[in-house]
Amino acid sequence: MNSLPPGMLLILGALVIPFLKGRTQKVYGLLLPVLSAMHMVNLPPDHLIHVQMFDYVLTPIRVDKLSLVWGYVFHLAALVSIIYQLHVKDKLQDVAGIMYAGAAITAVFAGDMVTLFIFSELAAVASAFLIYANRNTRSATVGTRYFIIQMVAGVLMLFGILLWVHETQSLDFGATYSSGDWQLYGMFVDPESRMPVNPAAWLFLIAFGIKAAFPFLHNWLQDSYPEGTVTGTVFLSAFTTKLAIYALARSFAGADILVPIGLAMTLFPIFFAVIENDLRKVLAYSLNNQLGFMVVGVGLGTQLALNGAASHAFAHIIYKGLLFMAMGAVLFRTGTVKASELGGLYKSMPLTCLFCIIGSLSISGFPIFSGFVTKSLTLSAAFDTHQIWLFVGLLVASAGVVDHSGIKIPFFAFFAHDAGRRVKEAPLNMLIAMGIAAFLCIFIGIYPEPLYALLPFDVQADASGAAWQNYTASHIVTSLQLLLFAALGFAVLYRNGWYPSELPALNIDTDVIYRKVLPAGIRWIARIGRKGIDGARAKALGIINGFIVWIRGHHSPEGIMGDPWSIGATALWAAVLLGIYLIMAYL
Repeated sequence: MNSLPPGMLLILGALVIPFLKGRTQKVYGLLLPVLSAMHMVNLPPDHLIHVQMFDYVLTPIRVDKLSLVWGYVFHLAALVSIIYQLHVKDKLQDVAGIMYAGAAITAVFAGDMVTLFIFSELAAVASAFLIYANRNTRSATVGTRYFIIQMVAGVLMLFGILLWVHETQSLDFGATYSSGDWQLYGMFVDPESRMPVNPAAWLFLIAFGIKAAFPFLHNWLQDSYPEGTVTGTVFLSAFTTKLAIYALARSFAGADILVPIGLAMTLFPIFFAVIENDLRKVLAYSLNNQLGFMVVGVGLGTQLALNGAASHAFAHIIYKGLLFMAMGAVLFRTGTVKASELGGLYKSMPLTCLFCIIGSLSISGFPIFSGFVTKSLTLSAAFDTHQIWLFVGLLVASAGVVDHSGIKIPFFAFFAHDAGRRVKEAPLNMLIAMGIAAFLCIFIGIYPEPLYALLPFDVQADASGAAWQNYTASHIVTSLQLLLFAALGFAVLYRNGWYPSELPALNIDTDVIYRKVLPAGIRWIARIGRKGIDGARAKALGIINGFIVWIRGHHSPEGIMGDPWSIGATALWAAVLLGIYLIMAYL
């Protein structure tokens, strides 16, 4: 069993689901992530499995503290997501969700590029079916666009692998960082320039950037996640982007270019999230915001920063999943998640409302909630590197997320104006899944030591080795000041009618390209092509008709060849043909 990657149990197990029915299938689905997690826990520390393939060595299993952080939270996310969808009677979603989770887990433990490529692409394919499962025209269009973009990232990764192997003759992926190094660098980063080392590294960066939703490469996320099924979106929020963050942490730690990219990711979604009417799309924008904190941590490349990226990814998967579950429950019961059509649901969905508030407080970084004890690591890492501009930018981004996710989501869904909707509370399995996630949000916030123990490095305040303290007076006061200031801003804007109206947001960047420019260009080319084809068809028909007229003019009864020949002319032609035959026969 030690030679089997943990995620393979989920992948192979998912293939059995179509042959099971009813309660047996549901119990079986719940057991898969539990068994896979038990298998992962039993793998020896620093466990490596090598496989010879032609002249290269593959490492399908590499167990270290960095991969284990993602392994633990991915298994947890898989279990909670499966519980959340127990009421669903759709084997397509069951198979796709479990296979998606299994592929992501297997990719996390990959020690070579080929294994990483195969299972990250399997995750991309499986995840697309969680969008297709809505079975409507919109989901088919969005799912296809999502699939194509993920495949583009895969092709770039494949080209990167080919170039890297050509230059290095190695398929090894990533580095096992030394606990003694304060500043760390990934395998694709030049320690002197702190930039990607070669063109292959740049291809990997773009590929991972697409999957991590870098600015101008991100629109697939806002486009596709809100179109997933109620339960499928919970799976989607957990794996693809965080797998990309893991790949960046493994291979691009210390790359300076990631710092401004990550900061931009934290800031640009604020505006779009504020004006967006679809609350699941608001959460998709805030997902960009939170990913930005992780990317900044990877770019800084210190032990504290990488711990911040890893811990924030762990906490983010839980509280963002909780928020998507809450909005999914609202969508399941009301048929809509548009802010303008909701309000007053706290009366009929009180538990869902409570869980949503817990998720909102967590993503806002409120003390005693998980976001408070994870986001602070990255903020402190930025401060320790004396990049005040970065520290201030991250504070502004933190205030922004309070407005669009910490307040807007629960306020417009459950409070605001009463839309008069009286519905049932969410199904029991949904409440259990949300309850588990809510408990973890609070537990990690109050008692973060177990999470800190999982991180790749000892949690220290700075390079001197000083012990890390979350609940200091200055840290708490600073956080509360930020939170209350953001809340005050929301209240003032809303009370005075200045808060932006909820509108479907359109990104003024690459979204315009693939939604507007490319379709318009294709239509223009089609028009030009149609004109050319029509002209060529008319020309060809003219030539054919002319040929037919010529044939008719010669061979019709009225034509030259239709006139009867005289006996003399016939005898003459017969003699000529006979003479030609005799000459050819005796030559």
